[in-house]
Amino acid sequence: MAVGPGGTSSSLLVGLLTVTLAGALTPAAATAAPRALDRSALDRAALERSAPDRSGLDRSAPDPSRSGRQSGTTAAGERWSVDLTVVGGDDVNVRFGAGLLRLADPRPTRRNRPAALHAPVAEGVLLAPVRTLAGPANRVRAALTAEAPTGAAVGVQVRGWQGTGWTEWREAGTAPAAFDRPVSRVQARVLLTTRDALAAASVRAVQLTADTIAVATPTPTAVRSYRVFATREGEVGGVTANGRTIQPRDHFVALPSRRGLSPINTGDYTVRVCTTSGSRCEYAPVWDVGPWNTRDDYWNPAAVRENWKDLPQGRPEAQAAYQYGYHGGKDQFGRTVLNPAGIDLADGTFWDGLLLTDNAWVDVTYLWTGTGPRGVIGSGPLNIRTGPGTSYPTRGLAATHANVPIQCYVKGQTVAGTYRTTNRWNRLAGGQYVSHAYVSTVYGGTVSPC
Repeated sequence: MAVGPGGTSSSLLVGLLTVTLAGALTPAAATAAPRALDRSALDRAALERSAPDRSGLDRSAPDPSRSGRQSGTTAAGERWSVDLTVVGGDDVNVRFGAGLLRLADPRPTRRNRPAALHAPVAEGVLLAPVRTLAGPANRVRAALTAEAPTGAAVGVQVRGWQGTGWTEWREAGTAPAAFDRPVSRVQARVLLTTRDALAAASVRAVQLTADTIAVATPTPTAVRSYRVFATREGEVGGVTANGRTIQPRDHFVALPSRRGLSPINTGDYTVRVCTTSGSRCEYAPVWDVGPWNTRDDYWNPAAVRENWKDLPQGRPEAQAAYQYGYHGGKDQFGRTVLNPAGIDLADGTFWDGLLLTDNAWVDVTYLWTGTGPRGVIGSGPLNIRTGPGTSYPTRGLAATHANVPIQCYVKGQTVAGTYRTTNRWNRLAGGQYVSHAYVSTVYGGTVSPC
């Protein structure tokens, strides 16, 4: 960040069903108030492991041998164990040995904490393979067997695939994670954090149970969009919360909650961020956690928002602290908030996508909160144009891996792109267009002609 917090690790602290804890890393007063071309097989493998198959084929369903050590369906629900030995390219700073999952490097450095936060805290994340359920379910419980000395913490989050996209990540500890509609697949991630290299946590087992309970039918809502203050993240060479080493003029954003954090090389959670005049926009994946807070999903209503439920929906805690002295002017870690930031922008998004020269207010749309067909940008950053041809002016960019909502399509200039040669141009919000030649796949519905 240009003027940023000396933040700390995402404190994913959930109640645990089966856990041995000598202490916990609890944020101070957290509840005080109520790419270019898809260049490698590695990139493709990472996308297929952690994202749903956008075309309808079940490519992301894991090999049964990797789904867990024990599994089965009982009257109490479908139960399976997370395979802690699967540590791959989409995991961050974790290792498995002697029957335990641990931090690979428990020494707090800029290489093993979210780059947007800056605090002396080490963090590691294991992203489990996707589990295809035997039948639909809308609730997932986690039983975690772990050990965390004072200064360390462990936790589990889960998300579910609902056919048109992933739910947000939800904590699955003493209170099960409940989804408003049934899900057909479940993915879990295990988080370990520590402030002290000599007090690292370890995890012996994680067991998940999926079942179904009666829930009220959700009321359809429009995609959520709010005006928040944006800061430039910078931190080239640092590592994001999902394990990406930040490149010069990179294209992604950071939000102050893990609930909307995409696995590396995916855009499962994508934002549309625009200047307040609407003259420039970028579609960018959420790849980091911050600024200031790590448990502030401010775009959610109070019933869902993890902390600071008394704040208006859409107002970040950092903004309330900076402008109104909320929470004593402090963030969740007790630090004095120096700006009202609710989003961090990587350098490419900041300079090239929005053409910003300083921190500024922006309009952000949290695209996973909406529905409808989405196109995955497989080769970017891709120019967004005012019409269906390369002669039309550009109005921004769509980053590689961004999932962009498509309203309809028109015929225009023929373009030979990464995935096909076509005259199809997809119309996005605001009457803007991208060539279908650079869209790897479409999911979530059928796209009709305009």
